[in-house]
Parts: sequence; C-alpha cells; structure tokens
Amino acid sequence: MADPALSSTTAAGPGGSQTEKLPPAAASGVTQATIVKKAAPKTDYKPADVSPQRRVQRRYAVRLWSVRHSRFLEWFYARFADTFLALHPLWKAIGYGRVEGPVKFIEKRVKGFMFDCRMCGQCVLSSTGMSCPMNCPKQLRNGPCGGVRANGHCEVEPDMPCVWVKAWEGSRNMKKGDAILNVQKPVDQSLRETSAWLRVTAQAAAEREKAKEASS
Repeated sequence: MADPALSSTTAAGPGGSQTEKLPPAAASGVTQATIVKKAAPKTDYKPADVSPQRRVQRRYAVRLWSVRHSRFLEWFYARFADTFLALHPLWKAIGYGRVEGPVKFIEKRVKGFMFDCRMCGQCVLSSTGMSCPMNCPKQLRNGPCGGVRANGHCEVEPDMPCVWVKAWEGSRNMKKGDAILNVQKPVDQSLRETSAWLRVTAQAAAEREKAKEASS
C-alpha cells in the first residue's frame, strides 16, 4: 500500500517506468524557503492584544523610538513649552476654555502617535524618560510593581518590556533624567481628556506673574 504522505511521479526510461518519491511540500508547490520562514521563531514583540489599552505594534514601535531619542525630545519639549508660554497672552485673550478643544484635538493625536498617550491630563513624560506610565497595565505612576520579570518584562503582559524599565533607560539619556526619582501625585481623574499643554502653560504663567509681583 502506498504511503499517503508521499506523492509519486513516473518517468519513462530504458528499463521501463521509474517512480520517484517527492515530499508533500514539493508536491503541493510550497518551497523549502517558505517552510523555513514559517517555522522560524518570532522574536519581535507583538502586543498580546489582551490589555484594556489594545496596543498595536506600530504604536509600540514609535514608543520605543521616543524612549531611545528622549534627549532630543527633552530639548524639543523645552522649546515647545517656551513657545506655548510666550503665547499665553493670546490664550488668555481668547480664553483658555475656548482654545481647549482645538489644542486638545492636536495634542491627543501628536502624543498618541509619539507616546501612545492616554490623555490623563497630567503629563509626566519629561520625568519618566519619555515613556508614558499610563501605558502600564496597572497605570503605576511611581515606578514598577513587584511583579517585573527577571528579563525586565511586564507581569501582566509577559511579552512586553516593563514601561518603567524603559522609563529608566530613557531617563539616563536626559539632562534632567533624575526627575524620575520625584514622587508623582495620584492621577486626578477629573483632568482626564483635558490638555496638559494648556494646563502647564497656565500654571507657568501664573507662577511667572506671582514672581514678578513678589519682586516689585
């Protein structure tokens, strides 16, 4: 009885017919390279897609880029904050409440792309190595939990490096990287889905005006 796992071809020769056994892959037209490629282990991190945040691979790749380039982003954010503060008279004239919507629309998309931002309204990226702590499945704001694995991966999502491990790596590249040691306040849920850019600008403007009054 013929082996069903093998296919045969018949070729005529001087001595009659000759049967040649071929593997199933060759018989079905699948190349050996395809088989090897499919069997190769997948080492690149791909989100398990089981967390509430529903992470996607593209956003995760950009998040890693932001951590690697934390020094540049620190410099850029400082210039950006100065520009926003210089525009304080404009924001004040229009009304912070009125510009909240348009600014939040832009902020959500820019920071969402760069850092997978969750719009908590209390951005601490400059203190966490440009790694957003809200991407932690437990949303811890002051360092990793006790369940970080030996390889530095997350307890909840074993195939994802811990957000705070990446935060520490990013902070080591920054001039003010030691800010990661500062204790952060608990998340104020009332500020969720509000613009952190405008809030920080308003606070900086108020402090500047207060300092001017104190010096005069």
